[in-house]
Order: sequence, then C-alpha cells, then structure tokens
Amino acid sequence: MNLLNVLVLVSSLSFLAYGIAYFTSSKMKSEFIRFGLRKFGALTAILEILGALGLLLGLKFDYFLVLSSGGLGLLMLLGIAARLRVKDGFLAILPALFFMVLNAYVFFESLKILKD
Repeated sequence: MNLLNVLVLVSSLSFLAYGIAYFTSSKMKSEFIRFGLRKFGALTAILEILGALGLLLGLKFDYFLVLSSGGLGLLMLLGIAARLRVKDGFLAILPALFFMVLNAYVFFESLKILKD
C-alpha cells in the first residue's frame, strides 16, 4: 500500500467518523451553533460522509478521488474560516488545517494520476 492510499484511508475514516458524530453527539451540534452555522450542520455532516465515501471509491476510480479530496479540502478551508471568525486558538484550528493540507495533497497527487 502506497502513501497516497494510506492518506486516503486516514482521511476517509476520519471524515466518516466526524460526519456520523454530528448525528449522534450533541457536542458536535453545539459547535455549529457556536459558529453561528446551526442550519448548515447537517449539510456539512452529509458532505463529510459523502466525501469520505468518495475517497474510498477514489481508490478504484481516480475521478472520485479528485472530486472528493478537493471538496473535503474546501470544506476544511471553510471550517478554518468559521473557527477564525469565532476567534478560536491555533490548537482548535489545527485539526481542520491538518485535514485541509492532507486533502490538498491527495487532490494534487490525484490530478497527476488523471494526467497519466
């Protein structure tokens, strides 16, 4: 298993867990309220789950890898913006930053695969 596949698995399993956690954890819902994004919580969770499943499909179909990693990277960029808006500290922003960079790497590597 190569590095790209490992990163795809890490990202997909993490986003699957976070997406499901929104529907099972009141703490996750309260975070969206704190961000002033209550009405976007369920949509974000669904996008995380779809992105995670897309990454897994991307292990076989390159197009899904490009689309899903790009979408999840963008979602994390917006997550960083939401945390900055409520003046969260660096440690609170770090997970979103990590997953944004991870998915950006997967995105650019998957673009190279599509070109070949």
